[in-house]
Amino acid sequence: MKPAPFAYHAPTSLAAAVDLLAQNENAKILAGGQSLVPMMNFRLAMPDHLIDLNPVTELDRLTVRTDSIEIGAMTRQRRMEFSNELRQACPIIGEALQHVGHRQTRNRGTIGGSLAHADPSAELPTVVLALDGVIEIRGPRGTRSMPMAEFALGFMTTALEPDEIMSAVTLPRWQGPHGYAFVEFARRLGDFAVAAAAVMMALDVKGTVTRVAVALAGVGPVQSRLTAVEEALRGHRIEPALIDSAAALAAEGDANEDIHASADYRRHLAQVLTARGLATAARRAQTQMKAPA
Repeated sequence: MKPAPFAYHAPTSLAAAVDLLAQNENAKILAGGQSLVPMMNFRLAMPDHLIDLNPVTELDRLTVRTDSIEIGAMTRQRRMEFSNELRQACPIIGEALQHVGHRQTRNRGTIGGSLAHADPSAELPTVVLALDGVIEIRGPRGTRSMPMAEFALGFMTTALEPDEIMSAVTLPRWQGPHGYAFVEFARRLGDFAVAAAAVMMALDVKGTVTRVAVALAGVGPVQSRLTAVEEALRGHRIEPALIDSAAALAAEGDANEDIHASADYRRHLAQVLTARGLATAARRAQTQMKAPA
């Protein structure tokens, strides 16, 4: 099928894009188009106005600072994947991007498009949630910031108002030696995740968990932080038995059921992937601590 008729707008500034969104009813924002265009072709989405952010160059930026990383909403996934500076500062992003579609889709896909689309199985929102990312939002009433934990409200639903645009995401950097892992199960490489887990972990010299973050995708209606798993690990010496007991908590709670997996199978995957992620993050954290300064 082909999309329903629409008016096309190509603003060259964020301010102009915000004005267009506020002035036109039933308008949609076009970023990379990897999700919106197929939805329009199948007429699952039928906007009267399409506002293309590709000419808005101010939204395409990647800044790595000592304490944080700022990524503009229109930054391509390919740029993030191949940025040596980003890989050194936050390698979990590059690891997660290996599971995002295929190189052809990552050439066009943007971080802002992925976060605003809010697919519960998407990899980038999972990583941003684990990293305590903060979303910058621009609208006719000005700019506001929101933690990623509050941004996703439900299945493909975010806290963005109809006249607002996501402009950037800021990721606080983990300081000192730490480990990371992103693990996923999908039917085929590049498919949507049936389940996935993002893990960050820091240990002290005795191997005790001083800081940990675990986020899960694909199991529920939104990505979720596994706070019970984090609490079970924090302050304890990392060892296989502790990883197994903490990961078992990931299998508790509700889970989606569809043609790809039952709810029970998704809960099983949540436990298995969390355990694998914790083990990998712990091993990497231990290696980092042993590395020469």
